[in-house]
Amino acid sequence: MAKRLASVPSDVYNVFVEKTAGQSWYARSARDVLSSLEASAEGLSTEEVQARLRRYGRNVIRTGKETSPWSILFHQVKSPLIYILLAATVVTLAIQHWADAIVIGIVVALNTVVGFVQEYRAENAIQALLGLTTPRAMVRRDGGQHRVDSGELVPGDIVLLEAGDIVPADLRLLGSNRLAIDESLLTGESVPVAKSPEALPAETKVGPTGQKNMAFMGTAVASGKGTGVVVATALRTEMGSIAESLVGTKRVETPLQSRMKRFGWLVSIAVVGASVLAFAVGLTLGKGVVEMFLTAVAIAVSAIPEGLPVVMSIALAVGVRRMAKRNAIIRRLPAVETLGSCTVILSDKTGTLTQNQMTVQAIWAGGTRYSVTGDGLDPLGRIEQDGVEIDVSESPPLHLTLAAGILPNEASLLWGEGLLIPTGDPTEVALLASGAKARLFREGLLERYPLEAEVPFDANWMFSATVHSHNGREVVFVKGAPERVLEMCDARLGQDGREELRSEEVTEEVQHLAKQGLRVLAMAMGEGAEVAQEVREGQPRGLVFLGLQGMMDPPREGVIEAVSACQRAGIRVMMVTGDNPTTAAAIAEKVGITGKSPEVRTGIEMEQMSDTELEDVACHVSVYARVRPTQKLRLVNTLRRQGHIVAVTGDGVNDAPALKSAHIGAAMGRSGTDVAKEASEMVLTDDNFATVYAAVEEGRTAFSNIRKATFFLVSSGIGELVAILASLALRWPLPLLPAQILWLNLVTNGIEDVGLAFEPGEREQYRRPPLSPKEGVLSRVFIERSVIVGLVMAAGTLGMFAWEWGGGATIEYARVTALTTLVMFQIFHVLNCRSEEKSAFAKNPFTNRLLLIGTLVSLAAHVGAMYVAPTQFLLRLEPLGLETWGRIAMVALSVILVVEIHKMLRRPRLRAAPATQAWTATRA
Repeated sequence: MAKRLASVPSDVYNVFVEKTAGQSWYARSARDVLSSLEASAEGLSTEEVQARLRRYGRNVIRTGKETSPWSILFHQVKSPLIYILLAATVVTLAIQHWADAIVIGIVVALNTVVGFVQEYRAENAIQALLGLTTPRAMVRRDGGQHRVDSGELVPGDIVLLEAGDIVPADLRLLGSNRLAIDESLLTGESVPVAKSPEALPAETKVGPTGQKNMAFMGTAVASGKGTGVVVATALRTEMGSIAESLVGTKRVETPLQSRMKRFGWLVSIAVVGASVLAFAVGLTLGKGVVEMFLTAVAIAVSAIPEGLPVVMSIALAVGVRRMAKRNAIIRRLPAVETLGSCTVILSDKTGTLTQNQMTVQAIWAGGTRYSVTGDGLDPLGRIEQDGVEIDVSESPPLHLTLAAGILPNEASLLWGEGLLIPTGDPTEVALLASGAKARLFREGLLERYPLEAEVPFDANWMFSATVHSHNGREVVFVKGAPERVLEMCDARLGQDGREELRSEEVTEEVQHLAKQGLRVLAMAMGEGAEVAQEVREGQPRGLVFLGLQGMMDPPREGVIEAVSACQRAGIRVMMVTGDNPTTAAAIAEKVGITGKSPEVRTGIEMEQMSDTELEDVACHVSVYARVRPTQKLRLVNTLRRQGHIVAVTGDGVNDAPALKSAHIGAAMGRSGTDVAKEASEMVLTDDNFATVYAAVEEGRTAFSNIRKATFFLVSSGIGELVAILASLALRWPLPLLPAQILWLNLVTNGIEDVGLAFEPGEREQYRRPPLSPKEGVLSRVFIERSVIVGLVMAAGTLGMFAWEWGGGATIEYARVTALTTLVMFQIFHVLNCRSEEKSAFAKNPFTNRLLLIGTLVSLAAHVGAMYVAPTQFLLRLEPLGLETWGRIAMVALSVILVVEIHKMLRRPRLRAAPATQAWTATRA
């Protein structure tokens, strides 16, 4: 049940719900509808309108309370890693390490501000919806016609519609005159729907797309006129139910947020445990309380990967920039990584997988099949038979079939800058375009066949026609539904003239074209005054059947390759559309979503399924047609329950709840509504599915770089931690002073890890299956490698410390040696981190120049600190001899050798991952 209107008392609202709930207005006669609403075709009185406003409330969508900015701000710091950083800031301030405190504070502030701005914008999605639902309306009241604010409409009001109007409420039509309504806002399909007031059979159960006698709030009148009675306002409208779903739908936690939360808690436990252990061991061994407290703090601060939030933000920002170059605009940073983790993409059809431009692809005339080349309005297309261009003037049936599509046609094609610019109904535009490819144009045909009368398309008659004069006689051209046109004809035009009409042959050809997903129209003509009069009256007979034209919205360029690439990457592509099942199946087969004769489920079938049944169906059915917004949302939630990371594409208001409920919503930049864009994390500027896959590649690159930086930080932290704990256990002097530990963290981790965020992607990562959401930031291989590298670093550092200290050097010199050893370890180790699988020697250092420059700057900063008096004093540094530098270099290089061996041993398992470790959450 809908949420209660904020401005209406609960008892009054319940009366309204009880009165209107379950009403199948489309299955009731106009008289019955008016009677139920206690209204008349003449309209309501002002007094009655006011009374109903008090009873039912205003016709505006108001649901729930808005999210408080303070709650959004608080949400930004609800992360274990942020908790640790805040604690580290307090501690570093307490021990007067100002530089570290400032750096950590900036990291926290930057993440908080960026997250707040992005989430605050996202939560305003409903405002765009409200702006769509406040037009003015022409109504009948008090015996006259008045234009009123749509917010003042009440059930029972009589509304007048004409071309260009926005439907102000849900209406049951009482009358129509060639009325067609663009319902793409609700259905996602751009072809206007012809409307008529006749009631549907009582046993009929259809969704909004099949309710031809209803007009829904927010849709646009494309042509004609109509009259309707308001049957639902505010939340009781189709638009209202979508708004309610959108407001009640919470954004799900992204895989990266989930992984970072788990990683943060693990780091918290490890850091606190290591610090307490070091403090306790030091006291047990007789160290001073102050000394060990500072050491414990230094361990804690150095072990915290405070650079990770910065690296994460930079890696995601780099991904945003790279995606923008590939026509994907990211509105929320975490969405970058989410794309790389997604396991299922739910794509709409029209305008995303297809061009959103009806195109005639096949013609059947005179018993012969022809193909039409050229996409959409491409003027270079042509008519072919078996690959050979046809001169249509040599085939009367073909010539007249094209003419019958051009003459009874209300659309237009105009030349502009070498392109054909269309206006009018997409189906009629497609017929004009097919004629243009044969060099037939309306203006030229009208010179040969001067126009006398037009019979516009009527939903009841199911055809449109024109009457012309030709050689002193009246000639009629007709186009319409094949079954209706066949009823009008008693002969067929063959290549050699008039011949017998075999209806079964035409029907078979219609079915042949329909199986290809083509929308089929039939063409016919007739001669004589009697035929012309019958056409005017809507009951033509004795016509000659000319042929068929089959059209469809063809796949976009690059979509087939993108779908194939998704499947190679282990991502399942599903189609969810408001279009009919036959067309959906044909497009799914063409673009490679399914094989031949794909299984399709409709929205009505989904409604009849339990949650368990839908989960089973979702495991193997990839095409869903005639789907309503609530059904699309239910499918998204079903896939989420199965453990999938779900990406959804959409453009209309109908898509908004599913876009917001998915892990990542991708709205169309050109055709998408503001509501869809505000509900989404990503906007496709070219409305192309191929861009979704391009964004997936960049998303995987971004997460891979975050993982590499995390590996670098964690393995380095383990090395520092083990070295200090081991020295305490051996009762040695500390190999590093607290200030030196903090310097190490700043001069290496703070520079080189940022460089890893700019690492270019590797082809192998695009061919692996998506990661399981349960897998952490670090893979098992990286965890193993982190421990191994940490132990190597600790052993090498302690070995160099012991060598110098035991060889007679001062303790200060030995500590500088240990510190420099760790610096060099990390400089060499960052080369290991550039690839999980590839050798460090196989990576061109110039493909990531920022990392190369950062590494050199890091080394230069450390060397410089040895010779500058202030840093010498603060960090107790002194220059090292050439022999010491040589030993350090040899020891530090060992980290590359060890990791190369580990890569060699683990490479077979990594390469087998797509076959042995592919993750799937389905229960198939």
